[in-house]
Amino acid sequence: MIKLRTYVYIDSLQPQLAAYIATVSQGFLPVPGDACLWAEVSPGMAVHRLTDVALKATRVHLAQQVVERAYGSMVIHQRDQSDVREAGRALLAKMGAVVNDRQDCRISWHEVIRGMTPDHCVLINRQDRRGSMILPGQSMFILETEPAGYIVYAANQAEKAANITLIDVRAVGAFGRLILSGREGDVDEAAAAAIEAVKNPSAT
Repeated sequence: MIKLRTYVYIDSLQPQLAAYIATVSQGFLPVPGDACLWAEVSPGMAVHRLTDVALKATRVHLAQQVVERAYGSMVIHQRDQSDVREAGRALLAKMGAVVNDRQDCRISWHEVIRGMTPDHCVLINRQDRRGSMILPGQSMFILETEPAGYIVYAANQAEKAANITLIDVRAVGAFGRLILSGREGDVDEAAAAAIEAVKNPSAT
């Protein structure tokens, strides 16, 4: 039996998130404005079957596929939103599932740290991250979710809501992690949008 952990539809990838996905993906890279579907299932190997169904049913492109023993995730995208939606319907039908079968998102940690010190910023910037750099004096928002895939939708909605910088968007494994930075007011707005996003993730 295949368990649907994450199913999130993004109507329009924001510029920073699209660029970030391109730095970590090994497939067909998305561009800003593409519609996108992020699906995560358990066990991990089942994602191959679902990827095959989605690609054969529509004109979507495969940006990323991560296959772990416990979890498998796939990211498909296309400029035409109807293609992405149809691909989603096809993979759900293959599973015999509906969107409401997806696992609810649980926020395991969230916090805003204000007025970041230079030492702290340097260490964050030296860690394994594919996004931009955080600068001293900025505020930083951290969000951790379970399952991991919902963090992508949180990042996209945060970028829509405010003028912030994406530092890290980790969306595979047991937990997802988002780190963003900016001016204090912008970070507060983005944080609120990100939390609202994971509480009410998009389906169509």
